[in-house]
Amino acid sequence: MADAVVLPGGAFGPAAGMLWYAGTVAERRGASVHWHWWSRPPVDPVADWIADETAALLSGRPLLIGKSLGTNAAHLAADHDLPAVWLTPLLTDHYVVDGLARATAPRLLVGGTSDPLWDSAQARRLSPHVLEIPAANHGLQVPGPVSDSIAVLARVVTAIDDFLAAIAWP
Repeated sequence: MADAVVLPGGAFGPAAGMLWYAGTVAERRGASVHWHWWSRPPVDPVADWIADETAALLSGRPLLIGKSLGTNAAHLAADHDLPAVWLTPLLTDHYVVDGLARATAPRLLVGGTSDPLWDSAQARRLSPHVLEIPAANHGLQVPGPVSDSIAVLARVVTAIDDFLAAIAWP
């Protein structure tokens, strides 16, 4: 099985933008990466849908990398003691927050202060590993020139690599 599993958000697949680079960080560290595409649109309850979509991917204790919708897998990371990188986690969703709170494996939370789904205090309560980007929205883009958002991408990639080095992963 994969050493890392990339779980996309709802709008784009795992090969888009930030997720692609996050998975590439794991790949460059020697991991086999599974780039997961949702097989169907989300259905309620989302927890059951996420479990159905990802159950077969969790053997071998992979690193989970999830964006937005994919952060609903936080409870699976907690249940299986999996390290994780959560990009723009849904910190206003009690189900996601509960999964993050129950987790014992290291987890990096990345979000922006202009994202209505991000909660700075909650993030810092849930993990000692937090990268918060001032003025970044849910896509981790910031106002101004596009190059400023590209600089954010570089910060996120560096934070992921530093996090994986700090937890001695893989």
